Amino acid sequence: MKRSLTEQTLALAGVFQAATLVQQIAHTGRCADASFQASARSLFQTSPESTLAVYGGLEDLREGLTTLASVFSDQSKPQDLEVLKYALSLIHLEGKLNRHEEMMNILGNRIEQARHTADHFGYLHSNLIGNLASVYSDTISTLQPRIQVSGDPGILQVDENAARVRAMLLAGIRSAVLWRQTGGRRWQLVLTRRKIITTARALAEQANHSLHN
Repeated sequence: MKRSLTEQTLALAGVFQAATLVQQIAHTGRCADASFQASARSLFQTSPESTLAVYGGLEDLREGLTTLASVFSDQSKPQDLEVLKYALSLIHLEGKLNRHEEMMNILGNRIEQARHTADHFGYLHSNLIGNLASVYSDTISTLQPRIQVSGDPGILQVDENAARVRAMLLAGIRSAVLWRQTGGRRWQLVLTRRKIITTARALAEQANHSLHN
């Protein structure tokens, strides 16, 4: 995997896309199907030719790129702070997961078992989402500190919404793994923040251009 700022920004956008979808689902019970599908699909891209290939095209990461640039620039809105908290928590948990070889093997095996469901039903089907949610609950959710999701209790108590949140947290871990593999390190989030913002904005513009052509 290439180790460039562009590759790292793409993977980080994957983390932020999953985090913003978690925030949206927890508060409204809704999110963009295209973004959810791209994040769910990333879990099954185990031998990608490039970082972008994990998600599809730039347009599939548009929400993550836009959110990354926005949140890194300004955390004045409560939802931005929530998204940032989830993203940083995912990166922190991935660091812990990286030291648990047995859990990583279990994760790989369970996701591989879910591949048939994804191929048969697609990435938005409740069967797959429930499957991915149970993978998260049985593995990542056992690591400390657990991610506490804020939102509307009435929405989060709906099983389908809770499952979608867990599936996206699992997708966020996948992107955090990718970020580390491209050379991403936590200190860069502070020291190269401006460069990350500039890169994310440029990539988001390219994504918008792709959508309108």
